[in-house]
Amino acid sequence: MKVTDIAKSADLTPINAVNDKEIEGVFISDMVSDIVAGAGANSLLLTIQTHKNLIATANLVDAVAIVYVRGKQPPDDVVKLADRVGITLFKTDLDAWKLSIKLHEMGIE
Repeated sequence: MKVTDIAKSADLTPINAVNDKEIEGVFISDMVSDIVAGAGANSLLLTIQTHKNLIATANLVDAVAIVYVRGKQPPDDVVKLADRVGITLFKTDLDAWKLSIKLHEMGIE
């Protein structure tokens, strides 16, 4: 499923430019080491962490997009870094559990 389809269906708010790539799975973690060890390429990452290390990690594992849950908003320097490496950022007021249920109902696992 494409990023724009997921964003629309899950009611995600874009933070930066949306790169409409294909999402192949979801990974939920707030720990960089977990993401490196477990996230697959073309993943959608769900997290509350808003620091630069998360962007670098997402880039390392070839994640397509990051969704900040619980209304978290990354600082401007993090958004600029995401723009530079081509990672789309979203936010939602939902927590990771409720968003993951929505994504699962959409057929994304």
